[in-house]
Amino acid sequence: MSALRRSLPRPDRALLGALSGMTAIGVKELRGRMRGRRAFVIVTVYLVLLAGFAWMMALILEREYAAALGGSAAFASAQIGRGVFSALLVLETILVVVLAPAFTAGAISQEREKQTLDMLAATPISSLALVLGKLVSALTYVFILIAASIPLTALVFVFGPFDPIDVARGYVVLVATALGLGAVGLFFSALVQRTQAATIATYGALAAVTAGTFFLAYFWNAMTGASGTGDGTRQFGPLSGRPPEALQYLNPYFAQADILCTVEDGFGEWCNRMSFIGARRSLLVDEGPPPPVEVPAVGIDVGRDGVVEVAPGKPVTGDGGEGVPADDVVAEPVSATRDAFWPRTAAAWLVLSAAFVVASVQLVSPTRRWRPVLPLPGRSRRPTGRSAP
Repeated sequence: MSALRRSLPRPDRALLGALSGMTAIGVKELRGRMRGRRAFVIVTVYLVLLAGFAWMMALILEREYAAALGGSAAFASAQIGRGVFSALLVLETILVVVLAPAFTAGAISQEREKQTLDMLAATPISSLALVLGKLVSALTYVFILIAASIPLTALVFVFGPFDPIDVARGYVVLVATALGLGAVGLFFSALVQRTQAATIATYGALAAVTAGTFFLAYFWNAMTGASGTGDGTRQFGPLSGRPPEALQYLNPYFAQADILCTVEDGFGEWCNRMSFIGARRSLLVDEGPPPPVEVPAVGIDVGRDGVVEVAPGKPVTGDGGEGVPADDVVAEPVSATRDAFWPRTAAAWLVLSAAFVVASVQLVSPTRRWRPVLPLPGRSRRPTGRSAP
């Protein structure tokens, strides 16, 4: 490894050194976390509980839709599949939100408490490799729990026609949220001296970006009349209209609600919840008439005997009904807008995780920390040949 490192150019040698250092830290941490039976017993118990939860949800929804739909088996099966998928995705999101900060909040502060951080800093491992190794090794167990639930979540394909892309979108949000929350916990672990204080600060920040932003949006809607069927024309101080969607970019609940809104074809409970943070139409919230949209569709004619006849190929252009020609019928697209909110949430968490990793590197590094240098009048910057302490 050392001979290969010397034969490479300097940037490549630096990258190879960082990767080797990160691997060394990750292997050290994983050997301590995965040693023994406890880790595998926890995964087994987690899957058993998750499967039991999915089974109970399926039974509850089966009884509910069997009584409501009166024997429509195909529609009931699709609704049960959507309900089970929604319950599993929300439950896994809650587990990621709870577990990811807990695994990283003591990653660096415990090294300080054991007085081993200085020993790690004295090794040839760079500060970036140290921080990334701690982050990846701490989140590996969370990623194992996420990956272990994929076969169980895939069982929803038995209930009806599901798009595998929707399942993939849900897991992309889970991974991005885990990385972001893990980086937040790692930052507070590097910032404070004690693990308990780092854990409290981490969950305080988590409550602020989830429950705090939700309450702020609720207050904004209540003061401006933008909730329910209100148009948001009232004003309360500087607040007017609807709250910006960017306020909820770090809330994984609304990102998953956006994905579940597309699963239920744009109309239903999850789309109604998404209308809380944006002007999105659903069957439960009246947002006013949409603008007419010209789309090719099936024309509707009324025969001589009063029987509705379908004439394929005619453009539908109006609000059709009995006795109305097909040329005066308006058809509206009924599919939900895809990829509207959740990609922004995933991108926001990834950008935030990169920023917190850089900040953690600066806090962990004993020397060569980045410090802004203000130019002083009459003082010239000369190279001293030494790095800043």
